[in-house]
Amino acid sequence: MFRVLSHPVYARLFMAQVIALTGTGLLTVALGLLAFDLAGAQAGAVLGTAYAIKMVAYVGLSPIAAALTEHLPRKAVLIGADVIRAAVALLLPFIDAVWQIYALIFILQAASATFTPAFQATIPDILSDEAEYTKALSLSRLAYDLENLLSPALAGMLLAVVSYHWLFAGTVFGFVGSALLVAIAALPRRSASKTTRPFRERLTRGTRIYLATPRLRGLLALTLTAASSSAFVLVNTVVVVRAGYGLDDAHLAYALAAFGAGSMISALSLPRLLENRRDRSVMVPAGAALALGTLALSAYMFTAGLPSWPAFLITWGLFGLLYAAIMTPSGRLLRRSAHPADRQAVFTAQFALSHACWLVAYPVAGWVGQGLGLPSALAVLGVIGLIGAIAARRLWPVDQPEDFEHSHADLPPDHPHLKDHPAQNKRHTHAFVIDDEHRVWPSHG
Repeated sequence: MFRVLSHPVYARLFMAQVIALTGTGLLTVALGLLAFDLAGAQAGAVLGTAYAIKMVAYVGLSPIAAALTEHLPRKAVLIGADVIRAAVALLLPFIDAVWQIYALIFILQAASATFTPAFQATIPDILSDEAEYTKALSLSRLAYDLENLLSPALAGMLLAVVSYHWLFAGTVFGFVGSALLVAIAALPRRSASKTTRPFRERLTRGTRIYLATPRLRGLLALTLTAASSSAFVLVNTVVVVRAGYGLDDAHLAYALAAFGAGSMISALSLPRLLENRRDRSVMVPAGAALALGTLALSAYMFTAGLPSWPAFLITWGLFGLLYAAIMTPSGRLLRRSAHPADRQAVFTAQFALSHACWLVAYPVAGWVGQGLGLPSALAVLGVIGLIGAIAARRLWPVDQPEDFEHSHADLPPDHPHLKDHPAQNKRHTHAFVIDDEHRVWPSHG
């Protein structure tokens, strides 16, 4: 899997991702301590609001940013977003009011909503071979999991010798380092659209392509399943460990590490597994298993209380493994479902719609857990996840072919598309994606 790093351009971008993720991890720790300094016992409410602002920015601003930057050089977009994020991180240590946290976090996450989909859409243009691209997706998943494990440890070591304000300097370094690595990478030119589209069409094009493609509708349903179960892990693990088991922060780290370890095992296994199996045959069963596992844990906790500590760690590891089995291959589906010129729009649609799923799951995990108890929160999230898994099974047909035979009664005989794909009896066959000539997915037959 690591042989994909022999590609020099991808290697620089992967290092940019790792450095930026490390900076983001330090920011998470520093932001919590800053919130406590400013709000004391209300720090949890401050952080909850900040994370809600993050999700709103991701869902609402990413399509706007993609539409506004569609014709700009991708390197300029990526570097500009990193510079804005670094500037915000540089200002954070000097604020003295809660509202300033909200304002700066909104700006930072708006820049991230610009950077992330553009970055993700660049990778398949660099790695045209699907096997190499699959390895890159697994490496990306691995980088996220390692960041979750290592950044808190790095922050702890730094806090032993400096104040938490210096953690923001690490965040600045991460974003500046990312910008420099992007600057020296020879990025391919963005594929130009054949037509100049009005802003409104650019704003909605990615979502229209996404929702018109059956496998991407299935992906969205599975994303809801993944978000439902993992939201409980991210929001309530601290409650389970500290209040349920009565254990300390070290054991909280062990629990989160178990989830991350399961995710890493899945990421390392998927490239070889997907060589011989279709994405659907991995992702849909993983979604069903994750939803049923969440409901099973809920039923157990209603009747017998918490499982033993080793069983709990194994459960969290399985949750992490199934979560990664759903989310890691998603880039393959996006790459397959759009022409290069539309790729960033489709990646942006996935970015916004997936975070809309999290925007639903996070409050349910927190509010239901606090109001009705953790088993009830698991039950509600498990039902939502099961609805997503069933919907994915229905929306994403089994063994859907890449190539479809179809006709174009609406196109004149001299249309360039018909010249590129000569028809017999007014029908022809090619890999089908939604675009200007193919606005509706063909039905069977």
